[in-house]
Amino acid sequence: MRLTAVGTSGSFPGPGSAASCYLLSWHGEGRDWTLALDLGSGALGALQAHVDPAQLDGVVLSHLHPDHCLDMTGLYVHRVYDPRTFAASADPSSVPPSPGLLPVWGPGGTEERLARAHHTDPGLSPDPGAAHPTDLSAAFDFRTLTDREAFELGGARFEPFLVHHPVECYALRVTAPSGGTLVYSGDTDECTGLDEAAAGADVLLCEAAFEEERDTVRGVHLTGLRAGRTARRAGVARLVLTHIPPWTREHVVRAEAASEYPGPIDIAVPGGQWDIPDGRNPQ
Repeated sequence: MRLTAVGTSGSFPGPGSAASCYLLSWHGEGRDWTLALDLGSGALGALQAHVDPAQLDGVVLSHLHPDHCLDMTGLYVHRVYDPRTFAASADPSSVPPSPGLLPVWGPGGTEERLARAHHTDPGLSPDPGAAHPTDLSAAFDFRTLTDREAFELGGARFEPFLVHHPVECYALRVTAPSGGTLVYSGDTDECTGLDEAAAGADVLLCEAAFEEERDTVRGVHLTGLRAGRTARRAGVARLVLTHIPPWTREHVVRAEAASEYPGPIDIAVPGGQWDIPDGRNPQ
């Protein structure tokens, strides 16, 4: 399994990166699969450098803050209005078929949240009858994440863990068909859910939005120090720090993490890739 960082900026897009989005690609059950972890503000454009959005096999949304989900509205437009979709109905042999419904896993209320984000009232339009209703189920098959209830796609196993954030948010433990494990923290502070998700992971993709001495609020985000402490407790093989806002200094959070975690530490940047090794922690 390969992890590709698409958008790594925390809270909003930065000058060199979209907000949160990560692409997983793997081979299982006789074919190749791709899945997006989060699709935050500005991420759909960057994602197209790596995959045709029509070829995605799934999306998992850790939570429903805009920097993790807002570009789902653009993905809806892409999947419904791509001219290839209309051309296929006229000449099925000339273009790829309609992509069909895309499985989208998210917290409870995901469909309603995204529909509110996409819908625009016609207001004073001179042609209000031409406005289309907002029905995201025309493109997406919405499925609800539930704490510790695993699901599978393409031979890979996905297990959500509820973590500590002001809104319902999940860390995700992904076990590749080969047995390697990737854990994505979502947005969280230190908590039991993250510790249990991360236990023994080959790669921990972990947010580090805050600086320890500067940001004193708790229960929202990790600092580099607390991310490193989590990685050490969990015994992970590699720590990748991400979700770093433009106002947070990368060298600070990296040094904080290194003060607690003795293993390899990377800073996620758009286009960065990590291969999940086979079978260190098979499940």
